[in-house]
Amino acid sequence: MERRMGRRLNKIKKIRLHREGTQTLVWSALAIILLNSALYFFIESKIPFYISAGICAIVYLIVVNFFRCPIRRYEGETDNIVIAPADGKIVVIEEVDENEYFHDRRLMVSIFMSLFNVHANWIPVDGTIKMVKHHDGNFHKAWLPKASIENERSTIVIETPDGVEILARQIAGAMARRIVTYARENEECFIDEHMGFIKFGSRVDLFLPLGTKVEVKMGQKTIGNETIIAKL
Repeated sequence: MERRMGRRLNKIKKIRLHREGTQTLVWSALAIILLNSALYFFIESKIPFYISAGICAIVYLIVVNFFRCPIRRYEGETDNIVIAPADGKIVVIEEVDENEYFHDRRLMVSIFMSLFNVHANWIPVDGTIKMVKHHDGNFHKAWLPKASIENERSTIVIETPDGVEILARQIAGAMARRIVTYARENEECFIDEHMGFIKFGSRVDLFLPLGTKVEVKMGQKTIGNETIIAKL
């Protein structure tokens, strides 16, 4: 029993809120306080206040949940391993033409993040950042195929120590309005580091060399910085 409680406490300590949510949470809390204060002090009936307070509390907790940022460390060997860059669900595993950087056929693996997933993004491989490029675009639903090339997105190309290049693409969704990318060109990067953050519903695509051994299946849930996506 004590050992089980110790694991639970250790898990709780590894959960924090992402810094990208600070302003959103502070301003949301102020707006909720002002709204419900007005209802409480200026409306005679307290029913609207109780209804509003309940709804606001539920919505605020959902937003707090969205900005969770687990502290995770990958414990295995990282050579030739591609780790999930995000929490979510595998929605695409297929060969496609990648025409932004590689201009050839690649194996695409896509992870869709719902509103209830952690939206921090992790570096998927050890290596060096070769390119970081942001594209303005539309805000189609993130699971649609055209979202990968038409939505607002950021493209990050990483070269592994063995000279293999992979491409990770952060894609905004119908609700997402801000993509944050921490990766910088010519810097070394490592699994366990944060690649960025996408606010409110989104997707991350990985473009891997043909012949890569995929370790996940369609519909499988992924855990960022823990699930092995593929072996190069």
